[in-house]
Amino acid sequence: MSPRAAARLESIGFEQVYDYVAGKADWGSFGLSLAGRRDSATRVGAHARADVPTCSLGEPLSEVCERVRKAGWDTCFVVDERNVVLGRLGRSALARDADVSVEEAMTPGPSTVRPSLELDKAIERMREQRLSSLPVTRSDGVLAGVIRREDAERALRCSPHTTPA
Repeated sequence: MSPRAAARLESIGFEQVYDYVAGKADWGSFGLSLAGRRDSATRVGAHARADVPTCSLGEPLSEVCERVRKAGWDTCFVVDERNVVLGRLGRSALARDADVSVEEAMTPGPSTVRPSLELDKAIERMREQRLSSLPVTRSDGVLAGVIRREDAERALRCSPHTTPA
């Protein structure tokens, strides 16, 4: 919304008006509500699982492997104290269970998607790259969760607002 539009809303009695300078794309990249024909329900953020395991750089890989297995996952995201994604431990790293640190075992800087990405685009990318999931981060790098291909495909089939890919 422009500063002029915000000022006009205030002038007619709205008390909580926000001029979100970064724009609609950034708003959506934080997983905030979108309206319209391709609303939030058609986006990755609405279907991302936030319960994905995380760990820190200095943790022993063996301890992380045990925790991830008990949780029933085959991936773990390496994050800093602000929950910014630094790396990923995939199936092969978690299978090692070696006496090394997470930092030594991780794949640094994994490719991520934003919560505002449309489901059909995410599915297309996962199919092309033969991926079962994609990490979802906000525009500030903070982990929002992971979108699993099977969840995205199911959501797309059930959505009245989208055409299956």
